[in-house]
Amino acid sequence: MVPMLSASRLRPVPHGGVRLMVVVRAAVLALLLVLAGCADPAGPAPREAADLDGNASIKTFRYSLDQAPSSLDPVQAANVYANHVVLNAYDTLFAYKYLARPYQLKPNLADGWPEISPDLLVYRIRIKHGVRFQDDPAFAGGKGRELVAADFVYSLKRQFDPKNRPQGAWLWQGRIAGLDDWKAAGSDYDREVPGLRALDRYTIEIRLLRPFPQLLDTLALGFSAVVPREAAEHYGRELGTHPVGSGPFRVVSYDSSRVVFARNTAFRQEPVDLQAEGYDPATQRYTGVERIQGRSPPFVDRLVIDFASDDASRWNSFIKGNEIQVTGVPAEKVDEFLESYDPVQLKPDYARRYQVASGLEAGFVFETFNMDFPEFGYNPDPERERRNKALRCAIIKTFDWEARNQSWYFGLGTVFPGIIVPVVPEFDPQLSRTSVTRDVAGARRLLRENGWTAENLPVLVYGQSAGVKPRMFFEQFRAQLMDIGWPQEKVVLKQYATFGDLGRAWKESRLPIVSKGWGLDYPDAENTLQLFYGPNGSPGSNDANYRNPEYDRLYEKAAVMLPSPERRALYRRMNQMIIDDCVAITGLSRKRIYLWHKNVVALPDREIVGGFFLRYVDVLPEGESARPADLEPAG
Repeated sequence: MVPMLSASRLRPVPHGGVRLMVVVRAAVLALLLVLAGCADPAGPAPREAADLDGNASIKTFRYSLDQAPSSLDPVQAANVYANHVVLNAYDTLFAYKYLARPYQLKPNLADGWPEISPDLLVYRIRIKHGVRFQDDPAFAGGKGRELVAADFVYSLKRQFDPKNRPQGAWLWQGRIAGLDDWKAAGSDYDREVPGLRALDRYTIEIRLLRPFPQLLDTLALGFSAVVPREAAEHYGRELGTHPVGSGPFRVVSYDSSRVVFARNTAFRQEPVDLQAEGYDPATQRYTGVERIQGRSPPFVDRLVIDFASDDASRWNSFIKGNEIQVTGVPAEKVDEFLESYDPVQLKPDYARRYQVASGLEAGFVFETFNMDFPEFGYNPDPERERRNKALRCAIIKTFDWEARNQSWYFGLGTVFPGIIVPVVPEFDPQLSRTSVTRDVAGARRLLRENGWTAENLPVLVYGQSAGVKPRMFFEQFRAQLMDIGWPQEKVVLKQYATFGDLGRAWKESRLPIVSKGWGLDYPDAENTLQLFYGPNGSPGSNDANYRNPEYDRLYEKAAVMLPSPERRALYRRMNQMIIDDCVAITGLSRKRIYLWHKNVVALPDREIVGGFFLRYVDVLPEGESARPADLEPAG
């Protein structure tokens, strides 16, 4: 049995760390801290939705996303779009502080920080008393019940039940004692997993097979959101359109164009402490967030998220003034609206009407080859496999990142080599930029020296979702391939009706090249390095289906280490392997520019898990300004 120290004898780590069962040097604690379609028929009555739409006294906030999630079930919360819904309808054990930058974890459902055994293998997490699931017909008498520790155990098991088509199991695969065996034995929810137990109504115990420094970060993801068993069994697959959670909002309608939430009136009272949330008056006071100090979220009665893939549609909705209240700035509007790019400032007339914020995304956009396609990746013929590598390297050399940056990201994005993004401490600004520097002559030479001609070059099918912008991405990519002699008819666009359909094609390994963005699930380079870890292959996060035993060995070694110079060196070796093997065309981190109406109290942010800021948004009457009077622009 693991020795335990009394909770009263455990001293919490300053600034929100974890409590250890042993005395640990402050430096080690500091390191651990860093890690640290349609309206549902069983949903609300039509009268409720009508009241939300037509009642002028209802305080409404309208937001937008450029894609719709394919499912609202936490087991499939595989992207920022799904997380915007899941993290507001459901609860997670941990969450991110609203205002702290760099990002910092905080307890959410957890009642404080966990106790951790000296060997870092056993976590005991106590949850808050009195948290209730929303009322729903899935429960006896239609009344929601208290959320207990067994609900978390059940929810994490769902990620290991193939019937749910889960997309998040890769996070905990091979890490929690007995969980993989539970799956192999048939996923019987009544069978206990030795490494995942409810010790009592309010205590969860997780036993790891090896240290996992990012465990608490994973427990802030939508993948780990707590689902009541009654709802999962009552709705089955329909849970993907009918969330039943304990979050600040409840979904009242959902289809491919929007999701509508109403305030969860049973949500627990937790007054905002701005200091605890990481508030920096010097950089954040202009947002007006001091207005929410001491109040309990959520602050709006109705939250609407519109799904619109077209930039022009979102922009037109924003400038109307009575529709969406936060947006990005389309490329064609940047010069009209911005006084300066660095720092980002609005022109005076617009500064009187809107607020603006900007920052480098916690993630990147990239293209990766699917190595399971013998035309481009692994091939039973060693000579063909060698030539395939030369082919991939040639494509990388002809890719024009600067053109991509100027065309779509105002020239404000940061182009970088490899897969370790600029916002994490392991990023190496001195890394050679050869892999992100266009070299058409070098690409042509590679093709020629390895026997590639216009006649024998393979057909490359490029998948994108429907819409004008995705097609333009493709046209730019095809034009660059044509510059090195690739026949136009051999570069083929396959468009999918929705982003969800495209995502399924990636997960089912149906495309030879994947063009996507990845937002960090947590602020650690491990989260992008795992994108190329062999066991995470399709339908997991490794869409490249890259399998390199040495890469996997280094990944497994680094995965149990706390931040250190040794771990940083391992991360950088793996990064170089991806570059040298020409597995991915990478990458670019975008500079996000958020614009919102002056009567909205908010600091918008879609980074890390996405959407966690929405519970803190407030809306003032039309014509009022959230800005403090002394910060109002002249005129």
